[in-house]
Amino acid sequence: MSFLDNLENSLKSLESSEEAAESRQREQQRRDSERARSISSAPWADKLKHSPFTAQLLKEATAAGFKVRTKVYITWIGTSLRLEARGRRLELQPTGEGISGVYSGDGVESHSVPVDLEGDPQPLIQGLLEA
Repeated sequence: MSFLDNLENSLKSLESSEEAAESRQREQQRRDSERARSISSAPWADKLKHSPFTAQLLKEATAAGFKVRTKVYITWIGTSLRLEARGRRLELQPTGEGISGVYSGDGVESHSVPVDLEGDPQPLIQGLLEA
């Protein structure tokens, strides 16, 4: 009886060590893909933080919110810029291909648009403040 118990314990230990190894491997793959994504979006994140477009966007968003008596909350989350007003959200997210503006309302993503850092920020602001 003790031989069978010992054998059973050994098999359980082997199974759990194999599962732990698989789990570590999946976690390492996830970290590697996250790192690759971060490296590919780094130039765009730097452009977003330091471009005149961003300064103009923040200035115009504040002015537009004042006109409609709405506070526009501005937050940097990592490399993303988030603007919130009237329960709606615009998040500018750097990606490997450029910057994406993601609109959401009530916690549900509605749509996304590509952002041109050489263009006019006014359409982004209108998309955020329209009901």
